[in-house]
Amino acid sequence: MIQARQNSPAELCRTGIDGLDRILNGGLRPSRIYLAFGNTGTGKTTLGLQFLLEGAAHGERGLYVSFSESKPELESVAESHGWSLDPLDIYEIPRDYARKTMEPQTVFPPAEVELPRILIPILDTVKRLKPARIVMDSLAEIRFMTQDPLRYRRELRLLKEEFLEVGCTVLFLDDRGPESGEVGVESLLHGIIILEQTWPDYERVRRRLRVVKMRAASFAEGHHDLVISRGGLVVFPRLVSSGLRHRKERQTFGSGVAELDDLLGGGFESGTSALLMGPAGIGKSNLATQILHAAFGRGEKAALFAFEETLATTLERARNIGLPLEEALNDGRLRYQSVDPAELSPGEFAADVMKAVDQGARVVILDSLNGYLSAMSEERHLTLHLHELLASLNEKGVLTLLLLTQHGLLQVASADALEVSYLADVVVALRFFEDGGRVRRAVSVIKKRTGHHEETIREFMTDREGVRIGPTLNGFSGVLSGPLVHHGRDKPFLTERA
Repeated sequence: MIQARQNSPAELCRTGIDGLDRILNGGLRPSRIYLAFGNTGTGKTTLGLQFLLEGAAHGERGLYVSFSESKPELESVAESHGWSLDPLDIYEIPRDYARKTMEPQTVFPPAEVELPRILIPILDTVKRLKPARIVMDSLAEIRFMTQDPLRYRRELRLLKEEFLEVGCTVLFLDDRGPESGEVGVESLLHGIIILEQTWPDYERVRRRLRVVKMRAASFAEGHHDLVISRGGLVVFPRLVSSGLRHRKERQTFGSGVAELDDLLGGGFESGTSALLMGPAGIGKSNLATQILHAAFGRGEKAALFAFEETLATTLERARNIGLPLEEALNDGRLRYQSVDPAELSPGEFAADVMKAVDQGARVVILDSLNGYLSAMSEERHLTLHLHELLASLNEKGVLTLLLLTQHGLLQVASADALEVSYLADVVVALRFFEDGGRVRRAVSVIKKRTGHHEETIREFMTDREGVRIGPTLNGFSGVLSGPLVHHGRDKPFLTERA
């Protein structure tokens, strides 16, 4: 099997977009012709400017050839990102071009008259300046003037030969791609990048990027989320785990509650994910807070991503059970991030989580999956995004806690639980039940992929001193599945501490 030649990072042209460079395994191969296309608003002009400014930062001359935008308009785009175009050469098509193209041609078609008038000065400028990088925005003007697919291909081939003779790395911009029916245009290009955008019903515009061709070079396939912010395009490469080939040896550590560790067969393990599921108000967040404090006791850092609770609510709830989080938040042991899913794509969210891990977090809490799954409901294959995120976290030896609120106060199974429970290594189920006119709580470990666990059901309680787990509920049946039957009490229930 013939493998693609791999250029060293020093030989590659970095695009100025870190995420895109990671997708391209370092950048673009120099002295090649590339095409970036997409509809209006997808970020083509911004991409082109970043590409040229990155080269200028490394002493490479850059030329921006603009058919449609004037230099002041380009400067306005640059100013919105905090850039200066002073290091670049800007070539504008003469202002009388539009007027002359409207004049009637009675003998020769426009391609024979207007096209040379436009392209020859461009080629002369390229030969004079000898830029290392060129952006041509956009090919639509050449396509409109040729009015014939075969002539369009011939003109692009001429441009390619002239540019490569000078030794330029060229990025063409266009609003439509080679698959639109043009004859063999894709064979002239060394690489093709697609920029896309969608309009969900409620959330902000979603943008993404896809590399469909990169001749003689490997790249990360698939769709990758991107955003346009001040400073340019930010690309979030799709997470692809390596199948846990390099996973560190798992370590078992306690939760801070001996009875819970007994249920878990010794405790939680690094490099695994645990699903804490139960109805609203059962105590999932309190249980997660208990696990956080155990991590802090081991000297570890943690990250909490909250989809529903505010920081003030989280801190107050933790204080009420005797497990305050202010000190850990202030000294950097805890990173708290309130997530607004309507403003965040799955790729952005995954990047934020992995950034927290790179900064030292060994425990990650997603509170809750309901916010993640429902608020991003228009994203296709969201469960696959979550699968890749969990696999990547496991590979880095992180314990991930996923909180899932089930529908109905007394219901155990739900569609959401069935859809995501297979992703988790450990599933902890919490359930309300009734005894003598009082609502109580029960906890059990339904699944542990990596080893033994207790198959009992115990009482669960939180009070002013934290989480408590009681003895096995021997006197009841139907606690998890219902209907509940009381067979007599063998051991007393827990009582709340004053």
